[in-house]
Amino acid sequence: MNLLKLNFHHHPHHHHRHHYHHRQIKLRTQLHPSFPTSDGQSFKLSPSIATRLYSLTKCAKNSKINAAIPISIEKNEEEEIEEIEEYLAEDGEVYQKTLRLVECAMFAAVSGLAFLLSNSLAIEKYFACFFALPIVMSTMRWGIAAGRKTMVATTVLLIVLSGPVKALTYLLLHGLLGFAMGSFWRSKTSWGASVFMCSIVRAMGALANVVIASYLIGENILALITINVHALVTFILSSMGIIVVPSMNFIYFIFGFLLLLNCGCFVFLLHLLYAVFFTRLGMKSSLRLPKWLEAAI
Repeated sequence: MNLLKLNFHHHPHHHHRHHYHHRQIKLRTQLHPSFPTSDGQSFKLSPSIATRLYSLTKCAKNSKINAAIPISIEKNEEEEIEEIEEYLAEDGEVYQKTLRLVECAMFAAVSGLAFLLSNSLAIEKYFACFFALPIVMSTMRWGIAAGRKTMVATTVLLIVLSGPVKALTYLLLHGLLGFAMGSFWRSKTSWGASVFMCSIVRAMGALANVVIASYLIGENILALITINVHALVTFILSSMGIIVVPSMNFIYFIFGFLLLLNCGCFVFLLHLLYAVFFTRLGMKSSLRLPKWLEAAI
């Protein structure tokens, strides 16, 4: 009875052998295909020829795939290179921003170092007309925002190198003047309006500088100036035979008029000097010069 059970028991390896044998037959039929002839019969290729054909077909498929991959990679690389070239071209946005940043930094460094050396060597009076030039040039080349950045960068540089007092002196006497002049020239303002407005900016900066100096030394410099002006006016009137004591309002008016006259002469000379300088640099088309000066240049 047990023998019968053993004989009729389903063995698990038998099924696997049958499946393996079926796969071998299938592979052989694939590797040894049959081709029909003209008379309806079929012939089979020998195993060696079928194997070679199979390997050649597989190699051909792989070669097509491998040939297509480098072409696509080269196309992607070319597109990326073209995008980078357009991105970094001379008329591109990134190149222009980088150039503007570099030029603003260079103008700020030149202006700050020139002011620092002039103060250290006590030759500020001889080179004061050139301290506002880098800010004006930056504004004319790259716009009002670039001029403002140059002015701020120069002030920060002077704070680091020589302290806040020198930095405020530069900002009030030269930085604001250069920024105002560059902004008016950039917006094509007439020379009369530009000279007048820049004179006011220069006068206000000078007054603010005197107030700061008075606070630092603990002495009212404006009061000393007005007292001296009052004495001078009284002396002039008495020398002319006019015995009159001028009021303080009249003294303040004279003081303001003399301050504006001084600043106006200085600003007018700066306009002439910078106009000639920019004309020599080939930037005459960006300037709005008066007819007499344009004919003279």
